[in-house]
Formats: sequence, C-alpha cells, structure tokens
Amino acid sequence: QVLVTESGGGLVQAGGSLRLSCTASGRTFSTLSVGWFRQAPGKEREFVSAIKWSGGSSSVADSVKGRFAISRDNAKNTVSLQMSDLKPEDTAVYYCAADAWRGISSGTNYTPSQFHYWGPGTQVTVSS
Repeated sequence: QVLVTESGGGLVQAGGSLRLSCTASGRTFSTLSVGWFRQAPGKEREFVSAIKWSGGSSSVADSVKGRFAISRDNAKNTVSLQMSDLKPEDTAVYYCAADAWRGISSGTNYTPSQFHYWGPGTQVTVSS
C-alpha cells in the first residue's frame, strides 16, 4: 500500500510564499508520478500541477502558472510545490496524489481520477 503525506501548509499573507512537500512510502518513489490538487470550500477538487516519475516533464494549471513551481528529488523521496505571490483565491486544502508510471505532459490538466494514491491534505490559507 502506498501512503502519501503532505506537509508545509499554513497561513500566509497575500503576496507571500509557501513551500509544500509530498512524500510517499510503500513503493519505490521514482516510479510514482505526483500531482497536486486543491479544493476550496464548496468547490470541486482542481488540478494544480504534476510531475512525471522521472522528473522529465511537468504540467502546471493556467491559474497558477508563473507563480507555482513543481520539482522533485527522488534521492530524498520528495516532491515540492513552491508557491509564490499567493492570492486569497489560492486558499484551499492542497492534496498530493501519486500514480505509478503515469505519463505527464506539459499543458495537460489532470483529473483526480487519474491518480490512485492520495494524502490527507494540508490547509493553505492566504489572508488579504
């Protein structure tokens, strides 16, 4: 069983930055493509960003492009989401999700159903 865990959420003022981290156990980390999704109250879970198991490709949603960056370090079993210039509308629970050997293409918005393993989520709150 693959266990996924997020960390790094918190409260930040608009214009500030946060770095979320995701790790997974139960399977060789370098075989897992990882995605970040977020869900605000009363809204559907939406795609934020994803990175291929090899780190060779990634995709970022238009709503966060230029502000959020995804990266991974397979030696440390970690995927990071660097969030900058945060806005109140970025407030949500952020979820890390993983899927084995999934291809990731730039410019593609992925759906939650495309990722098999999920973390419990971490709250990000951006105050105005």
